[in-house]
Amino acid sequence: MPDQSPDTDELLRRAEDADEAAIGALFDRHRDRLRHMVGVRIDPRLAARIDPSDVVQEALTEALVQLPSYLRNRPVPFYPWLRQIAWERLVRLHEQHIQAQRRSVLKEDGDVLPLPDGSAVKLVDKLISNETGPSLRAARKEMRERLRYAVEQLPPHYREVIILRHLEQLTFEEIAGVLGVREAATRSRYRRAVEILHRRLSGDAF
Repeated sequence: MPDQSPDTDELLRRAEDADEAAIGALFDRHRDRLRHMVGVRIDPRLAARIDPSDVVQEALTEALVQLPSYLRNRPVPFYPWLRQIAWERLVRLHEQHIQAQRRSVLKEDGDVLPLPDGSAVKLVDKLISNETGPSLRAARKEMRERLRYAVEQLPPHYREVIILRHLEQLTFEEIAGVLGVREAATRSRYRRAVEILHRRLSGDAF
């Protein structure tokens, strides 16, 4: 049966009227996406101490306080706004719990958390074709290693758009909201990142 639940825009309109049910539905609708984001981004050392679900719950609690301000302006689509709160919470937790190794956890090009090894493998697997012919099966291990190296060598702004698109599975509109750029620029950046990866895998120089 078709989904009869209100869409996000309708829930936001109702939230502007302080409809508590709509606010709860808004947060519940995006809880799993936030949980996925935290799960693929959290450092394993931190995940051993803190449940990603707790990070999400704390972010939602903070978002509830900030929601009236967001509703007045709506500077970006709802999910990128919500994700930013969870992201900032995750960055703060990395700073607090892995302080002694901060330089390896927070890169110098802004509050960008390096992708954990397990998530990097998942990303590469998503990028690799699902074809299962004998020649590809034989080459799959080498291809995975080459692709992972190629992704790691991407400039950060290209690598991030690949991660957001394929690992977090955001739409281009949402990615634009996360990165603070126009959607057309996001699509262009993504195309350029894919071109670089293809050239790298074909053996050409960047």
